[in-house]
Amino acid sequence: MHTVAEENVSATLTVAVPAGRVFAVLADPATHAAIDGTGWVQESVDRAPLTEMGQIFRMDMYHADHPNGDYRVVNKVQVLDPPHAIGWLTGYEKGDGQLEFGGWIWRYDLAPLGPSETEVTLTYDWSAVPQFVRERGIQFPPFGPEHLTNSLHHLAELAGPTSRA
Repeated sequence: MHTVAEENVSATLTVAVPAGRVFAVLADPATHAAIDGTGWVQESVDRAPLTEMGQIFRMDMYHADHPNGDYRVVNKVQVLDPPHAIGWLTGYEKGDGQLEFGGWIWRYDLAPLGPSETEVTLTYDWSAVPQFVRERGIQFPPFGPEHLTNSLHHLAELAGPTSRA
């Protein structure tokens, strides 16, 4: 199931995995390429688990429509409430080394439905994107809502009892 609101899109999936296990997979940047439903995330540059607010982690990306094809994003942890929620802002590193965030956030909310089942909601929210960023011609969301559903299915597979993650 997915929903589109005015400036966010979300999808929800119930997985047969405890919330703590799902959270652990999400808090490991090395799993993000395998979770990604768009296929844009290539590899985590920073491998440390996500453990604190404000933590920065980078991802190597690829998108055919990006001016460079290959590029790198910088993420900043904005939500960290184990095992209930985790989320990050996405941006980039400017030429002078300063970080700039575009105002969009990826957020996972986990609702335990018992000891071995979790309802997972993935939300992509662009409501805080400033006007100057919108004027750059970026379309929001830059993908169809099915990519969120794909991500949730990938997450369920990675967190499942037969996985090694």
